Amino acid sequence: MTTSASSETATATRELDGIRSPADIKALSEQDLPQLAEEVREELIKVLSQTGGHLGPNLGVVELTIALHRVFETPKDRFVFDVSHQGYVHKMFTGRLDRIGTMRQYQGLNGFLLRTESAHDCYGAGHAGTAISAGLGMAVGRDLRGGNENVVVVAGDAAFTCGISYEALNNTKSQTRRFIVVLNDNEWSIAKNVGAIASYLNNIVANPTYAGLHDKARRFVEAIAGKSAVEFAHKVEEGVKNLLVPSVIFEELGMRYYGPIDGHDIPLLIKTFEFLKTQDEPVLLHILTKKGKGYEPAIAKPDKFHGLGKYKIESGETAPAPTPTYSELMGKTLAKFADSNQKIVAITAAMPSGTGLGFFQAQHPTRYFDVGIAEEHAALFACGLATQGLKPFLTIYSTFMQRAYDMIIHDIALQNLNVALCMDRAGLSGDDGPTHHGLFDIGYLRHIPNFVHMQPKDEDEFIDMLWTIANYSSGPIAIRYPRGAGTGAVPKASPKLLEIGKAEVVQHGRDVAIFGLGNMFEVAEEAARKLEEKGISVALINPRWIKPIDTGTLEFFARGVEVVCTIEDHVLHNGFGCAVMEHLHSQMINTPVVRIGWPDQFVEHGTIPILRKKHGITADALVEKVLPLLKKKDGAKTRPSAA
Repeated sequence: MTTSASSETATATRELDGIRSPADIKALSEQDLPQLAEEVREELIKVLSQTGGHLGPNLGVVELTIALHRVFETPKDRFVFDVSHQGYVHKMFTGRLDRIGTMRQYQGLNGFLLRTESAHDCYGAGHAGTAISAGLGMAVGRDLRGGNENVVVVAGDAAFTCGISYEALNNTKSQTRRFIVVLNDNEWSIAKNVGAIASYLNNIVANPTYAGLHDKARRFVEAIAGKSAVEFAHKVEEGVKNLLVPSVIFEELGMRYYGPIDGHDIPLLIKTFEFLKTQDEPVLLHILTKKGKGYEPAIAKPDKFHGLGKYKIESGETAPAPTPTYSELMGKTLAKFADSNQKIVAITAAMPSGTGLGFFQAQHPTRYFDVGIAEEHAALFACGLATQGLKPFLTIYSTFMQRAYDMIIHDIALQNLNVALCMDRAGLSGDDGPTHHGLFDIGYLRHIPNFVHMQPKDEDEFIDMLWTIANYSSGPIAIRYPRGAGTGAVPKASPKLLEIGKAEVVQHGRDVAIFGLGNMFEVAEEAARKLEEKGISVALINPRWIKPIDTGTLEFFARGVEVVCTIEDHVLHNGFGCAVMEHLHSQMINTPVVRIGWPDQFVEHGTIPILRKKHGITADALVEKVLPLLKKKDGAKTRPSAA
């Protein structure tokens, strides 16, 4: 392990401690900047070992962020970071160093940029591919109001696997003259980048002749001068480049391309940015960086250290999960099913480890597809596979599945294709915050015709549901499941097929019927115990099916109890509870329905227990809402407890 720290540095006054604003970076001598970079890395490694976070990406952009703040002036100048998970160093330089230890903690700094957190955060994000479009909009807005600030977009090479990035580049040349895009090339998104774009960038980097072409062209211009000479030199340069390397796609799209250059060379970065900000045309600077630079465990395992929880600084080790995560079960189970079912294929969007599909890839490499950060393409690709009689499992986080929404309706559902949507991280995603909470997928799927949608209460039922999906052939089907480990339920030796639309009645009762969806079933069980302690008879139902809901079971209990209660790890609007209310209303069953779920707002970041307590997603909150609706409530011991 290397953290680049010496004992002398640890006891001396740090340059970093004097950074309260970008002006303090400008005040340092250029000779002091490498020391600042070293101290920033030490701080990141130390702090994130306690909070978790995106360590690798931030270690890779330390010098870049120093150079940006040395040359430009935020908040007047605008830095737009794609995804913005690499914005920790920017936060340290913009008045938040004293709060860096609160990163991703409740009421602390967010793990991504937020416009509400600082004036220096001009644009918030958490998904890839948004920065160039947003930055272009800022540049055009500046031009329309006669401003003179610089707009600098920092996008990783993975962002260039997103179609949105090219949609933006296609419009850049015709819409603004002053615009800087930095392509931060470390060959990684979360996993190793894949596809033709990654190969294309590698070809540029690997070509020894190309790097000096711009300098030669510039010297030629300086020698003969004049506007016509500049235009002629550019044509000569283009002709030479096309002979040596594939046509530079960025210049074909109207961006003057510079690079690749060393993204860890601070003086070179500073000189380059000083030059680029004088250019009266859109420019793209290609820099080469190392993800995890300065910390050997992060260099050795860049996918693990992209984003992780607490770890030991000395070794980089993280605490193992007490039980297998849903993601791990997903990958291993699907790989096992595929052993005997040749039609099963698996697709992910740059997240083989996060979705657990790395296990599938190892066993079935020819039936595993990582399409890069391109969810729209992934969904359409799955459609094409389905038309050929295959069973595609499209495995993407719930929050990222939103990006393929048009394809889910127009291509998967409308054509009733046999595609499985496997939505990892459904529900609250805790410390990642509002950009990553999977709180909307019930709402965005349940009204679409032809879909079946489900959620398991534990790991055993999860395996049964995956088996049911693998054997389902009547159209699109979806499953949502939470981040992390489950209840510890041990799966059966052999999975069983579940009857579509049939709930599991765990216990009967006469006063209250609680429908606890998915991972909220545990909370429903706790609430049932608390109510039973008050002499209230509780029916407990595991719904399993979001669509179609088990209308027979719902109606049976709604006609026989005083209160129906639903609890879900989803927003209340258009959620599972809404489906229950809609059906009861359609049947003119007037039993009161208490719904427990997330409010109509973007939920902040923090630990799941803290956020559930704050927003009333607890057993106590359920009991508190149910009791006033019962004829006999707290203290009524005359009724027998549920059988």
